[in-house]
Amino acid sequence: MPRTVLITGGTSGIGLATAARFAADGADVTVTGRRQETVERAAKELGVRGVVCDATETGQIEALAARLGETLDVLVNAAGGLPPAVSDDGSPLDAVRAQWETNWAQNLMTAVLTTTAVRDKLAPGGTVISIGSIGAERGGGAYGAAKAALAAWNAFLSAELGPRGVTANVISSGYVENTNFFGDRMTRERHDALVAETHNKRAGRPEEIAETAFFLASPGARHITGQTIHVNGGAFTTR
Repeated sequence: MPRTVLITGGTSGIGLATAARFAADGADVTVTGRRQETVERAAKELGVRGVVCDATETGQIEALAARLGETLDVLVNAAGGLPPAVSDDGSPLDAVRAQWETNWAQNLMTAVLTTTAVRDKLAPGGTVISIGSIGAERGGGAYGAAKAALAAWNAFLSAELGPRGVTANVISSGYVENTNFFGDRMTRERHDALVAETHNKRAGRPEEIAETAFFLASPGARHITGQTIHVNGGAFTTR
């Protein structure tokens, strides 16, 4: 039987590359996204199932879970991103609050809510993978704080799911090109500065994050759980 795989935020960038990797292995893949047109395009491109679902909306997540089969082998929480700046109209405190709440919703709660909705479907030998960020380690502001919280929650999740034979890990990515993350805020100067921070002097690629996710869902990674795996070309190192 093919593995069943759910990838939120699977219509572009890291999520799309991850969906392509699992689909190439013959998995039964479902991708989600917020917009009908992007979901349909990704599903057609990869030959997978597509479901429109805003992973910040509980009703849509519950509907998604109801559409899935009885068991799920792999969940990849790739939904998230860098929200646009909040308008400075009104109270400055309201703007700060809105910025933090938006980041919290998109970069933490998407993973928490989706995982909670499908956790009873996770089969022994299954895995939960959440996409984190180097921003959790330095200068990330509201976005970085949300990704740091994601890693903390993952450790809790791993302890809960471990007795069932399910692993849970975070892939903390550095600068990855060919995604929609920065939008029009990426300049040549910023690109060069981020590349200069790496040891191998290049940006990451979505396919490299996808390969890491594929490994974490493989038999060779069954004793890796509760971890944050840094994939950043050496821009941030641990020891």
